[in-house]
Amino acid sequence: MRAKEVTEQEARWRVPVAIAAFLAVVLIIGASAASQTSGDGSAEFLRSVEEHKGSVALSGAMQAIGFLLLMAPLLYLFRAARARSERVRPQLVGLVVVAPIFLAISSGLTIGARGEAADQFVAGEAKSTLSPKEAKADCRSDREDEGAEGFREEFEPAAGESVLAACEKQKVEDEEAENALSETSLAPVVSGFGLAGGLAFAVAFFYSSLWAMRTGLLTRFWGSLGMVSGIAFLLGPLFIVALVWLIYLAFLLIGLVPGGRPAAWEAGEAIPWPTPGERAAAELEPAESAAEDGKDSGEMRKRKQRD
Repeated sequence: MRAKEVTEQEARWRVPVAIAAFLAVVLIIGASAASQTSGDGSAEFLRSVEEHKGSVALSGAMQAIGFLLLMAPLLYLFRAARARSERVRPQLVGLVVVAPIFLAISSGLTIGARGEAADQFVAGEAKSTLSPKEAKADCRSDREDEGAEGFREEFEPAAGESVLAACEKQKVEDEEAENALSETSLAPVVSGFGLAGGLAFAVAFFYSSLWAMRTGLLTRFWGSLGMVSGIAFLLGPLFIVALVWLIYLAFLLIGLVPGGRPAAWEAGEAIPWPTPGERAAAELEPAESAAEDGKDSGEMRKRKQRD
C-alpha cells in the first residue's frame, strides 16, 4: 500500500478510534462505581452482591463493552505500524483481536459466577473448610498482633457476644464465601478466559507500542509507557497506567497533544527516532561546518594576499 493510501485510510478512522478509546476508559472506570458492592471480607461482599444484583449486572456489562472497545485503538495502532514496517509480524494481529474478546467474555461470565455464589452463600449451602478450633487459633493470633483495641475495632461484636466469638464467626463465614466463589460452575471458565485474555492483552499492548515507537508513530516516552502498560495490566491496580496511555493515544489521534502527531503519521512511512549518538552527531555538525567554512575563508584570504 502506498503512503498516500495509508494516510487517507488512517484519516478516515482516526476520530472513531479516538472516540472508542475515550468510551472504553469511561466504561471501565465507571463499572467500578456502578457495582455498588462493598464489604471488607468475602462474606460481606457476597451479601452485597445479593442485595445489588442489578447494579452488579450493569457493572459487568459496562466492563465487558469497555474491553471490546479496546480492540479499536490497539488494532488501529498495530495496523499503522504494520503499514510502515514489514518487520511487524501480521499473524500477531490475532492477539490484538482476541484479547479484548476474551476479557469481555470473562467479565460477562463473572456476573453469573458471583450471582451463583451469592445465592449459595445466603441460602447457607456454602461449606467452610476452616474448623471452629482453627478459627479460634487464628483470632487469638490476630489479637496478639493487633492489640486488644485494634482487634475490637476490626471485629465489632453483637449484643452479648464477645469480640473473639465475633472474629471466629466472621472467619468461618469468609471461608464459606471464598469456597462458594471458587466452586461455582462458571469459575473455571471465568479464570480461563480471564487469564488468556490478560496475557494476550499484555503481549498485544507491548508489541504494538514497541513497533509504534520504532516506526516513529509514538515518541520514546509514550512508546515505552505503552510497553509498560501491557505488563501493568496484569498487576491489577496498576491497570490505571494503561488507561492513561489510552487517553493520550486518543488525544494524539485527533491532534490535541503539544507538538502534534509525530511526522510518521503524515508521511505514511516509518521515520525512526534518531539514536542518542545520531542526535549528538547532528548537534555537532553545524559547529563543524562553521569551523570548516571559517578555515576555507581564511585560506582564500591568504591566497588573495599572496596574489
